Amino acid sequence: MILTDTHTHLYSEQFDEDKQEMIQRAMDRGVQRFFLPAIDASYTDSMRELKKAFPENFFLMSGLHPTHVKDEDMNEQLDHVYAQLQTGDYVAVGEIGIDLYWDKSTLDVQVAAFKKQIEWSLEFELPIVIHCRDAFDEVFDVLEQYKNTKLHGIFHCFTGTQEQAQQAIGYNMKLGIGGVVTFKNGKIDKFLEEVPIEHIVLETDAPYLSPTPHRGKRNESAYLKIVAQKVADIYGLSLEETARVTTLNSREVFGC
Repeated sequence: MILTDTHTHLYSEQFDEDKQEMIQRAMDRGVQRFFLPAIDASYTDSMRELKKAFPENFFLMSGLHPTHVKDEDMNEQLDHVYAQLQTGDYVAVGEIGIDLYWDKSTLDVQVAAFKKQIEWSLEFELPIVIHCRDAFDEVFDVLEQYKNTKLHGIFHCFTGTQEQAQQAIGYNMKLGIGGVVTFKNGKIDKFLEEVPIEHIVLETDAPYLSPTPHRGKRNESAYLKIVAQKVADIYGLSLEETARVTTLNSREVFGC
């Protein structure tokens, strides 16, 4: 059984004390593929170190997280993203998008950075991984502008409605399903079975959004098995079949 964690920040400082052990726990539970989304340039070296240590298991993204586009060095940060993409070492542009939970005043600059990075994804023929928080309409407005292109990717940490799920799929996005699907108030478990599993990929977003029964504690990629089992239960499939299909879906997105 091969599980794929399509979104995990294993380079985070929260794993400095037990990184190797944490990765081994995940592998022992069947998680063999780890996709690392970027936040900003400060994490590039630690991301590349993980890739060097586990070249067959770790895959890198480059992008500027929307909560960081307001920083004074934004243009420098974006230049770094582009330079990294030019190396050919990356499988996606992410995570990118719009976040209006923390600061609505930066919408215009977030949209501009989002569009610029989408243009780069098309230039390098890479998928995107979208961060969207309190911003479904704004994200969809941007994606609509690229509807007739080869743009595709993943709607990371999808927590929207069934209608929004279908809209995201209509823009050639898979839905990234993580720990929220195990929450009593997570809501997406109520309609997920109406979405064909071919549109689903699994993720943890470690160290954030731990699934039940670890909610509120540090998340890690080993917990992806809990998410996979919940998804399997929703679709009435075996854990093994859920792992197979969602891993196949991840290969479709990333090409690896």
